[in-house]
Amino acid sequence: MSSGQPVIWRSLRCFTLICGVLGHDAAVKLGGVAGKLVGFFSFSRTARARSRAARILGVTDERAREIVSGAYEHFGKALVEFIRLPKIYGNIDEFVAVRGGENIRKALSVGHGAIFLSAHIGCWEYGAAVLAKHGVPMNALGTEQRDERITKAIADTRAGVGVKPVGKGMDLRAALTCLKKNEVLAVLLDQDAKDGGILSPFLGHLASTPFGMIKIAHKYGIPVVPVHITRDEDGRRMTMIIEAPLEGRDGRPFGEDIKYAVDKCNERISEWIREKPEQWMWMYPRWESTLNDR
Repeated sequence: MSSGQPVIWRSLRCFTLICGVLGHDAAVKLGGVAGKLVGFFSFSRTARARSRAARILGVTDERAREIVSGAYEHFGKALVEFIRLPKIYGNIDEFVAVRGGENIRKALSVGHGAIFLSAHIGCWEYGAAVLAKHGVPMNALGTEQRDERITKAIADTRAGVGVKPVGKGMDLRAALTCLKKNEVLAVLLDQDAKDGGILSPFLGHLASTPFGMIKIAHKYGIPVVPVHITRDEDGRRMTMIIEAPLEGRDGRPFGEDIKYAVDKCNERISEWIREKPEQWMWMYPRWESTLNDR
C-alpha cells in the first residue's frame, strides 16, 4: 500500500458517511461538485485528458474542456450513486429504464451463459444491479485497487445487490465457472492491454485491446451482448440498452476471426462514447501502448 492510500481511504470513508446522511438527489449533486473540484485541482491529469479528448475526437480545445469537465462531474456523481446503491436498490427501477431485455433471454437460451460487453461509460454499476434485481444471474470481473480495503468495499457493495464479483482482472478460470452455470459475465473492455492485447481501432486510433473473453466466447459458443447504460438529460434517470448478440464475419461464429471480433467490440464502444463523450473516462490513458498516451 502506498503512503497516500490511508489518506484516500479515510477521505472516502468520510465522504461515504456524508452521502449516507443526505437525501439521494442532494448526495448525487454533491458528488458532481466534488468531481469537478477534483478535476480543477488535478492540473496535470486534467490537462492530459483535455489534450487526449481534443486529439482523439478532433474537437476544439474549448469543446475538449467541456467534455473533460463533464466527465469529472459525471464520475463524481457515479461514485455517490455507487455508494448509495444499497440504499436505493429496492427502488432502482425508478432510476433505470431498460431497453432490449429480450436480448438477454435470447442469449441465455443458448445455455452457455452470456458475456456482456461494456465499458467505463455512464453508470455501469446500476446496469448490473437492475438486472440482478430482476433475476438475471450477474457476475462482474473485478479490478484490484491499490488499497485492498477499497477493492473489498467495491466487491462487498456489488455482492450486496446481487452482483457476484469474479476474481481480479481477467480471471479466466473464475469466468468460465459462472458461464458454465448459464450466468452472465459483465466485462469492461476499454482498458489498455499493453503487450497482451490486439491492436484495434478505438475511436479511430489503434489501441491495445484485451481479447481473452472473446476467445472464450468462440471456444464455448457464448453469445457476446453489447450493453451500456448512460445518464439521461435530466441528470437523474438512466437508460440501459441491451443489444442483440454480436455476429461474426459473413455469418460465421463470433470470435472465429479474432481481429474482426475485437474490431466489432471496439466499434460498439466507440459509438457509445461519441454519443455521450462526457460520460466516458477520459482521465484514463487508453492509448498508452500505442500513442505514448500518459
